[in-house]
Amino acid sequence: MEFSTFLLLQFLAHLLADYFFQWSTMAEQKNRLGFKSGLLIWHVLIVFVFSWLLAFQLSFIYGAVIIAVLHYVIDGCKPYISRNNSIGRYAFFIDQTLHIIVLSLVCWGFAVYQGIDSLWQPPISIKGLFLIVGYLICLKPANIFIREVFSATQIEVTSDNELPNAGKVIGVLERLLTLTFIVIDQYEAVGFLIAAKSILRYRDEETLKTEYVLIGTMLSFGIAVVLGIITNAI
Repeated sequence: MEFSTFLLLQFLAHLLADYFFQWSTMAEQKNRLGFKSGLLIWHVLIVFVFSWLLAFQLSFIYGAVIIAVLHYVIDGCKPYISRNNSIGRYAFFIDQTLHIIVLSLVCWGFAVYQGIDSLWQPPISIKGLFLIVGYLICLKPANIFIREVFSATQIEVTSDNELPNAGKVIGVLERLLTLTFIVIDQYEAVGFLIAAKSILRYRDEETLKTEYVLIGTMLSFGIAVVLGIITNAI
């Protein structure tokens, strides 16, 4: 098995454990109580099981233990990060970045010092595996990511019925997507953005609805575009 496949399998394990096998009650209690949450232990056990099973390497049990223990530490500290006035609104992104760094370093260390069993090959190509990961991201993590972007950029209705920072976020997303489409020679998609801004026009009193729809559409579309580009590049 190649290292890229091995790493992708561990990322798949992270997606399953952190998004699809973590129910809302567990996530809410962990985020609120941290180390005091009784469900945190169960979540960490789920992380360990998926990490070990999807490694398809019996000797990776120690790597799975390290990933699970550090996952426990990161999730246990998340409430303290969330309550921080300076970085609290970025808690989700900090949490996920740390998890990905941990599993990447553990996989790298395992490959260097233990060695990945090259005799076993997964019954699916790396492109097929990434397609599975991509579809899973589109199903649930993308929704959470978009929600956290709204929260981190402080886009919420104020007392004077306005959406601070909404225009800025729309502009940034529009430029990023337009540049991406031009780079990959998909000029038709640029037309989609122009059409979206033209069609999604409501009455003046519904400006908030327009901006919410535009931001959500661009984020959702952008996630799918990035995943598609990476898949085709593999």
